[in-house]
Amino acid sequence: MPSRVDGARRGWLLATLVMIVVLVADQVSKRVVEHTIERGEERRFLPGVQLVNTRNHGVAFGFSAGSQTLVTILIVLALLALLAYFARHVRQPLMWLPTGMLVGGALGNILDRLRHGSVTDFIKLPLGWPPFNVADASITLGILILLVLVDSSRRRVR
Repeated sequence: MPSRVDGARRGWLLATLVMIVVLVADQVSKRVVEHTIERGEERRFLPGVQLVNTRNHGVAFGFSAGSQTLVTILIVLALLALLAYFARHVRQPLMWLPTGMLVGGALGNILDRLRHGSVTDFIKLPLGWPPFNVADASITLGILILLVLVDSSRRRVR
């Protein structure tokens, strides 16, 4: 039977693997878009989905555009809080998944901010939805999964 240390190691390992997959998928997809689509150009991808090459100076989906330094500091603080929470709940089933998704997505966008001063967004949905990228999608899904896990954990405690 695995020890508590083995369970913690497994959680950290799985979170790290998810983080790497998200980070690589995000960075590769952004580089492909930057090299194949001119800035401002739109290309049909799927029905209702366009590929574009835009720059975002805010956080996910263009919200809170402002000081890059402030945005980056807030993201780093949020990541530290997430990692502290994960360290305390590393053995909770599936907690590694949203942690890896959130960290990978945040690091992907931070790398863009450091490299370009903004983030490359390229997925454009209909109805005026702001363009986003793989990192933004991973962050959004990671938050939703984290909320479900935290809620299910609280329900089990009751």
